[in-house]
Amino acid sequence: MNWYVTIKRYYDAGYYTPAQVQIFVTANKITSAQAADITEESAA
Repeated sequence: MNWYVTIKRYYDAGYYTPAQVQIFVTANKITSAQAADITEESAA
């Protein structure tokens, strides 16, 4: 499964908040850079 593509699709559809996307970083499914790209925020 490509987590990045799936999470981005759900985020773009409004199913996830930026905080929820960060949960996938904690779970090691995506990187913090990928999360920043999905939410269009600067990486921490």
